[in-house]
Amino acid sequence: MENDPAVWGVSDMLVPISRYTLRQYLEHASADFQEVRQLRLVLCRQDTQAAVGTVDVFDYSPLHQRASVGITVLGQHRRQGYGRAALDLLVLYAHQVLQLHQMYCTIAVTNRASIRLFKAAGFKKIGVRREWLRTPSGWQDVVEMQHLLVN
Repeated sequence: MENDPAVWGVSDMLVPISRYTLRQYLEHASADFQEVRQLRLVLCRQDTQAAVGTVDVFDYSPLHQRASVGITVLGQHRRQGYGRAALDLLVLYAHQVLQLHQMYCTIAVTNRASIRLFKAAGFKKIGVRREWLRTPSGWQDVVEMQHLLVN
């Protein structure tokens, strides 16, 4: 998925990642969240264990107890509930285990499905960043969303 040009626009990628770099990352993937300040998870089907997407928690701030979240579901698995189930579990995990106070995300205004997904999981729109993403067709605005993880 990291080397899929279709998602580079929202993942800040400009070139493919080498197998060596991916292996190096995986060797250190067991490092503590507090240390590396990110968490990368693979979404899998329960029946076949086949990968259907990823969830990333990143830009973690220990002082402010917040982190950003991103989710990608492979095209053939979209609109089947995987994203919603993963996001619901992640919100609980972030609050109960990671002890975050809030999570936030940045979504292209044209990505209506993702905006609906995050809204359904309790995220609220807090603003719009103008011309935030550079795309082949020009600059694109993004929606900022936030979820306060309170009892």
